[in-house]
Amino acid sequence: MNKFVLLITAILLGLTVNAQTLISGKVSSAGAGLNNVTVSDGYSCVLTSSDGSFTLIKNPQARFVYISTPAGYLTEIDNSIPLFYKKITAGESVYDFRLKKNSKSDLKHTLYVQSDVQVADAGELTKYKEIVADAKKYLKNYSKTEIFGIDCGDIVGDKPALYPGYMNEVSALDIPIYRAMGNHDMTYYGRSFETSTQRFEGMYGPTYYSFNKGKAHYIIVNNNFYIGREYFYMGYLDEATLSWLEQDLKSVPEGSLVIMAMHIPTRLTPKEHSFKYDSSNIGWQTVNSSALFSMLKKYNTHFITGHMHTNDNVIFSPTMMEHNTGAACGTWWQLDECVDGTPCGYAIYEIDGDNIKWHFKSANYPAEYQFRAYGLNSSKEYPNDIIANVWNYDSLWKVEWLEDGKLMGEMTQFRGIDPDVVDKCKDTSKMKYSWISAGPTSHLFKATPKNISAKMEIRVTDRFGKVYTTKIK
Repeated sequence: MNKFVLLITAILLGLTVNAQTLISGKVSSAGAGLNNVTVSDGYSCVLTSSDGSFTLIKNPQARFVYISTPAGYLTEIDNSIPLFYKKITAGESVYDFRLKKNSKSDLKHTLYVQSDVQVADAGELTKYKEIVADAKKYLKNYSKTEIFGIDCGDIVGDKPALYPGYMNEVSALDIPIYRAMGNHDMTYYGRSFETSTQRFEGMYGPTYYSFNKGKAHYIIVNNNFYIGREYFYMGYLDEATLSWLEQDLKSVPEGSLVIMAMHIPTRLTPKEHSFKYDSSNIGWQTVNSSALFSMLKKYNTHFITGHMHTNDNVIFSPTMMEHNTGAACGTWWQLDECVDGTPCGYAIYEIDGDNIKWHFKSANYPAEYQFRAYGLNSSKEYPNDIIANVWNYDSLWKVEWLEDGKLMGEMTQFRGIDPDVVDKCKDTSKMKYSWISAGPTSHLFKATPKNISAKMEIRVTDRFGKVYTTKIK
């Protein structure tokens, strides 16, 4: 957009334009300008011209100018942080971005996702180091593809002094990592939501932005809405974010693969349930997610979230689903499992053009470890049943059991608690936090054996046709 058009636009909007309200610059690679790159100050979006130049009217509240990195190009990386942004500085109005051509085709790429590292002391950083070591080894399987990561927030547990320690550990992955802000990354005790992002922004830049890899469009947003009291918050997207998103999506063709990451889930039920303004509701979902769903209904959308210390996959429609990622810290580093029995770990997404596949990788286990099986008398509620906890389950999976090699049928899904987590949470005196307990989950399955003397086996088939089996001891 040239300066003349901006001037006319400003007049129509009743704005006063001067040298301090205009931002301009150029997006280039190897000296050549890049056309149609989205540039934003967080409030408005413009596209670069054929020579890579751009000009936009800076919002008075804007703190950054940044680009939606185009597919096939890379930004500079600083200690795993992609430098797609520049901080707006008083007296400066020109901001140039120089990208380099990716030596690999990113049409096929690998996404590493972690959430809720939530370190609160140096000892927990040591435990996190083990997760990183496992991921570094596992990601070697994808070395021929472009690899990058997304952290879904709660990087630290209200301990900003541990940010450098976290950065030191995660940088061992040697990949760029895009970060969403978590509620435990917020600046608390300010007077408004607008003050809550200061600490995070000072370390990682904008709290909402986008980038492109191959045919996929990635979006990161902040849905932790600080309500101006102590440490309280709710899952909510403010109008500035939604307005920016509307503009950002104008450059994304309908039907495209859109992957959107945030900390708090949009919701973890296929259908929206009644809204109640209390702590059991506002902290565990994005209360205005329906606006987001409406905006993204024309795309093949995958939401990637964290926050819950559980692992869940929810299908909203044939073109929209959510992946709530199990915590890297498990049960706040007190157990090597999340409250639903999901092992500490991370998710891997394999994207090839418009196609996307995913699985959860349990740290310090082989990739084939996709469920845990329990024999008779493991569950207090169902003592006569065998039990399976299939943590990455969705409705396109199949869970069956066999007796002496004979297929007996599908197991029955139920909502309950993982027997192992129940057992490990019995003695809270040994834990750092007395409030820790097992949490309910719907990815449990049960079956009553026909012959309790038979050799029993559980067979799980995921939505991509991969089969996993475990014999019950």
